[in-house]
Amino acid sequence: MVILDIVTEDPAWSRWSEDALARARDQGELVINPIVYSEVSVGFDRIEDLDDAVPAEDFRREELPFEAGFLAGKAFLAYRKREGHNRSPLPDFYIGAHSAVRGYRLLTRDATRYKTYFPTVALIAPEP
Repeated sequence: MVILDIVTEDPAWSRWSEDALARARDQGELVINPIVYSEVSVGFDRIEDLDDAVPAEDFRREELPFEAGFLAGKAFLAYRKREGHNRSPLPDFYIGAHSAVRGYRLLTRDATRYKTYFPTVALIAPEP
């Protein structure tokens, strides 16, 4: 939750998240989908405050393509066969699939799942 790290001034992650987001912005367009938007929303009481934190002029809002839904389902199935216990597709699978289908780089602090299930997605993540 890179954006939440920044707005909540997370002591462990805010600096890394600010720097990574700034570098990503310098390298290309920032895209946010409804799932990321909903994850970030937990840090806000009002939608107006959330929209101030992720303004449309800085973050292009994009719907999830149906192809991403298909890929998310396949990745989730692979996860379930390997180790998973969750019964419904996790938001991370939709986010990873969206990035894979559109060829986006993905800014995340949790690279392990994306590397495993979406190996073609270029990640911006902390060094292990």
